[in-house]
Amino acid sequence: MCEAQPAGANYDEAQVPAYTLPELLKCEDGTPVTTADAWTTRRRGEILEQFRSQVFGRSPGRPAGMKWQVTSNDSDALDGKATRREVTIDLLGDDTGPQMHVMIYLPKQPARAPVILGYNFMGNHTIHKDPGITLSQAWMPAKAPGVVDNRATEASRGSRISRWPVEKIVADGFALATVYYGDVEPDHATGWRDGIRARLLPSGKLRAPQASDADTKSTTGAPADAAPDDWGAIGAWAWGLSRVLDYLETDANVDAGRVIVFGHSRLGKTALWAGAEDTRFAAVISNNSGEGGASLARRCYGERTANLNKSFPHWFCGNYKQYSDHEERLPVDAHMLIALSAPRPVYVASAVEDRWADPRGEFLAALAAEPVYRLFKLPGLGVTEWPSVDTPVGQQVRYHVRTGKHDVLEYDWEQYLAFGHSTLGR
Repeated sequence: MCEAQPAGANYDEAQVPAYTLPELLKCEDGTPVTTADAWTTRRRGEILEQFRSQVFGRSPGRPAGMKWQVTSNDSDALDGKATRREVTIDLLGDDTGPQMHVMIYLPKQPARAPVILGYNFMGNHTIHKDPGITLSQAWMPAKAPGVVDNRATEASRGSRISRWPVEKIVADGFALATVYYGDVEPDHATGWRDGIRARLLPSGKLRAPQASDADTKSTTGAPADAAPDDWGAIGAWAWGLSRVLDYLETDANVDAGRVIVFGHSRLGKTALWAGAEDTRFAAVISNNSGEGGASLARRCYGERTANLNKSFPHWFCGNYKQYSDHEERLPVDAHMLIALSAPRPVYVASAVEDRWADPRGEFLAALAAEPVYRLFKLPGLGVTEWPSVDTPVGQQVRYHVRTGKHDVLEYDWEQYLAFGHSTLGR
């Protein structure tokens, strides 16, 4: 059992408790999984169901009335090196529901480019100083650069440029598609009221407003009528990425069969879950996703399940709260989440100073996911020991721990672009 540490997080390997990971290749009735077909047709579904019921919650499919329109198209962006396209997705097909504002930078070559799709934290206008990017009108965190009264101002334009090497990505032949994650649901305990979860039930039916929803003091992170396995915010954000992919399948300038879903931190958790739920994503990249993402919960190192449930009650489904300080009771762990991407390529990345995210635990989870890739006769990490800093390892399962803190750096992007080309082709 993992013991709570009220005096602070555990950063001592000697204090990591003994643990046993849930069986990856054994069905619930005890049948061993020895073939790729058995994984695909049986075991994968069992694990997916456990994550839906106990961690991220259940999400609906694509709304029948969803529609989109291209709102701008500049073929002379980035000094003529790219086309910048903006697309508005009406998630419920009218102006009463949330809208996703997608921005895409397309290279001039190839004609149908592979895509890196990922959410941004502060609005599309923050990833580049391009004055043609529409300034987001959505709710923003008060402490974000250039934000006044929870709304973006021109002062916030380009404030996150360090995390998004747009020119480099485009020059490498990738399209970049990004969306502000707050378009789907603002990231705070009562943000669901202004997001898709206020309007859409996991069944896909429109949700009737509840009187108790008006209680602005509620911090449960979910509607009053939510079931314990209804989707949380991470489930909603992951669902939104699939809706962007729905659009990309109609865009003649992208190769929708080669879309890599990417995310950092909480959005790294989101990317892993999106890749698990939607096998149309060709590859998955998790950057510093930590607890609830790529790191093993049972190690009780750094951030804990209790920290997540206390600070971010809206991220996961209601059932997840029963595992606070009791990670050993979880029927799943991070190696299983990573394995749900198989046989598609997956990249897990850590930062050596990001102890809160347990970088060693992220490596160990990727390592423990390898047996599924072996069923498909695909190479994994190729090592059994945590690699040296700034030394990427692996093939179909790839990993690095880099110098520095919790962030997305140019070094990370260099590895991701190389990963995309080596696994998906040019």
